[in-house]
Amino acid sequence: MPAAPLICSETLSRVSSVLNRDAKQFGKKHMFDTSEETCWNSDQGSSQWVMLEFPQTVKVSQLQIQFQGGFASQLCTLEGCRKGEELVKISDFYPEDINALQSFQTEETTLDKLKITFENSTDFFGRIIVYRLSVLGEKL
Repeated sequence: MPAAPLICSETLSRVSSVLNRDAKQFGKKHMFDTSEETCWNSDQGSSQWVMLEFPQTVKVSQLQIQFQGGFASQLCTLEGCRKGEELVKISDFYPEDINALQSFQTEETTLDKLKITFENSTDFFGRIIVYRLSVLGEKL
């Protein structure tokens, strides 16, 4: 079965921070709106993150992410869990500091909650800018 997008309107999302707390201009929703004009822009600080809670159990197989060059993370940690369980590490992945959409295969993992931690930023102040985030796999 081909991988399908798993993030939908019922997917709950949280982020570590938003630049100047300006969610209207830089909020998390902009990672999922498919517009090339909008983005999530974190505030400064180390270890920014995105948490996704899916409305149903999913099997994740691929992650796609598009940073703004200069505000990327070159080490990301993927964690996940089923409802009511603690997050466990799935894998690390290593994006490039570029503007293009990047794809990462993951070990197929069944989960309800997914956390992506941006361990280090190429920005001096630790800010992360994400224009697009997609999680692909299978709805169970």
